Amino acid sequence: MICPACKNEMLVVEYDNIELDYCNNCYGVWFDSTELELLLKSMSLDSQNLLLNGILDAPEAMSQEKKRKCPICTRKMKKTTIGEPSGVLVDVCPRGNGLWFDGGEVAQLLKHLSRKQPAGQGSQQQVISFLGEVFKAQAKVLK
Repeated sequence: MICPACKNEMLVVEYDNIELDYCNNCYGVWFDSTELELLLKSMSLDSQNLLLNGILDAPEAMSQEKKRKCPICTRKMKKTTIGEPSGVLVDVCPRGNGLWFDGGEVAQLLKHLSRKQPAGQGSQQQVISFLGEVFKAQAKVLK
């Protein structure tokens, strides 16, 4: 798959039957339509507000960011925020093919959601550790 941000070839990283398309150049991540929900379920995190249909129905966010094209259908994606209160700006395919997170945005969302959950959940820590390993280069860039 070609990265919608920098146009480089993306890597496929699989964990617990969830395939993440990851750009090793700009650190963005593509989630196919149900993959974000699967990831959040595997972490025992509340995904009630993150169902793709709800994100598709959310209002378009005001942003100076250039609109990205869906890597599957090539239509321009809608920019919207997910998570409360500050929200993470993401790109969503208008046909429901999936979501694009720029580098660092998955970590922001997971950090926000993990604050809402009780401490000590093993599966949550396991997936956060996995994502930390996958996205460790991203943390170096953000410092």
